[in-house]
Amino acid sequence: MKFGQVEDPSKVDFTLPKDHIKTSNILKKTKAKNLEISIGCAKWNKTDLKGFYPKGTKDELTYYGTQFNSIELNATFYGMPSPDQVQMWKEKTPAGFKFFPKITNTVSHFRRLLNITDVVTQFATAVLNFDEKLGMVFLQLHDNFKPKDYERLEKFVQDWPQEVPLAVELRNNEWFSDEEIFNKTCGLFEQHNITNIIVDTAGRRYMLHMRLTTPVAFIRYVGANAESDYTRLDDWLERIKTWKADGLEKLYFFIHQNVEKASPLLSAYFIENLNKELGTEIHIPEMADAKTLF
Repeated sequence: MKFGQVEDPSKVDFTLPKDHIKTSNILKKTKAKNLEISIGCAKWNKTDLKGFYPKGTKDELTYYGTQFNSIELNATFYGMPSPDQVQMWKEKTPAGFKFFPKITNTVSHFRRLLNITDVVTQFATAVLNFDEKLGMVFLQLHDNFKPKDYERLEKFVQDWPQEVPLAVELRNNEWFSDEEIFNKTCGLFEQHNITNIIVDTAGRRYMLHMRLTTPVAFIRYVGANAESDYTRLDDWLERIKTWKADGLEKLYFFIHQNVEKASPLLSAYFIENLNKELGTEIHIPEMADAKTLF
């Protein structure tokens, strides 16, 4: 994943911003007793996750499902999934596994939220075949999709089928630099129960907001293949502990790397420490050959 990549991560300030006051208000309304946690990678491709799969692995998704409890499904961004394909993916994973499919780029990039009723209907119909294994779908808007197109986003949110949980990732700086615009957009998400995605990546620090619009934290973490990746995860753990105490209901945390083959190792570090701090018993993924990472 090259998004937000920088040449020298040591020059980046990775300090997490303070919590937004409205985030605390959102969480304290719920006071969830148990925190549902899904942690995974962005893909299960053997070529990208070199060193993760044992030699002779015949079905990558089946094995991936033994190590992780979820997947951020980027494959659906590049091609519309069929109901049969969704059913096949579902059957290859164990009980409790969750899929988080990205909405096809026909919606977000090519049609830019215009004239998309047919595509949205087709997409929603397909992913509903995940049944209890559907975590949440997410819309990733193009970098050049700006607040001037707010009405398109508003209509999309208003028309979205309520039976499919949705998160939205905004990428253009103008959504975040204007406080009035940002508050207006977050208010729209709150009104329609849309989760506001948080992106933590080295080269796009302006996207690192702390504004939750639902009691769900959907975090897309992009490491820089540097030692700082681990201390950044430590900081996230502290923030998650605070949110859990405030009433966070669900944590969706997906780990990317500029060189993706290190993602499982970084995930294992995060899960191990999460288990220690929260008393959870999430399976810690194992690397078949960690030596290939360095």
